Amino acid sequence: MKTTISSIIPELTDRIEANQRTFVVTANPEIVMYANEHEKFLRIIQNADYVVADGIGIVIGSRLIKDPLPERVTGYDIFEQLLTWGAANHKKAFFLGAKPEVIAKLNQVISTKFSGLEIAGAYDGYFKDEAPIVEAIKESQPDMVFVATGSPKQEEFIQRNLNTTNGLFMGIGGSFDVLTGSVKRAPKFWQNAHLEWLYRVIKEPARISRLAVLPKYLLKVRKQK
Repeated sequence: MKTTISSIIPELTDRIEANQRTFVVTANPEIVMYANEHEKFLRIIQNADYVVADGIGIVIGSRLIKDPLPERVTGYDIFEQLLTWGAANHKKAFFLGAKPEVIAKLNQVISTKFSGLEIAGAYDGYFKDEAPIVEAIKESQPDMVFVATGSPKQEEFIQRNLNTTNGLFMGIGGSFDVLTGSVKRAPKFWQNAHLEWLYRVIKEPARISRLAVLPKYLLKVRKQK
């Protein structure tokens, strides 16, 4: 979807205020390539209300096909701005994902930094049975549900449980880790230079194998062009 961070936030908040159920996918080359190879997952992505370019590779790909996207719109930026809006408007948010210790930190950060936001529920991502979590969402009826269990698990969970509340659902990968300071986000210089991915690899060398997806994705885009 061709959008910017400044335009998508008011659209999403308007939908939340109208109790209009919304599914947001934050797409990067890994997600797109996985969807290309798994038809069921592709249908999940295609059924989302918004698919934003969370990954500079998506933006580069759009330029290759001469249909450029205006900018990268990261899931973390949407997440943080929705938390700020939610705190100012006394909304309820539900959090699912990350490690138990990260969820414990998340509760503290939300209570301190976003004190006007009600925590409808907060569960780590190491669950074996999702039934109690789904029931908690049904009972609390949050305005926003943020799932940070990694793709494709987070999108699959959302697809299965979209009907539990008339709120916004968004898969946001490692955003809980970033918000709590468990993982440091790239400084602004790296972000502005579109090198946030390189910063993450330098800080977490184990991620280097994931870089192989980007050239494969761009090659596929060029072929389809």
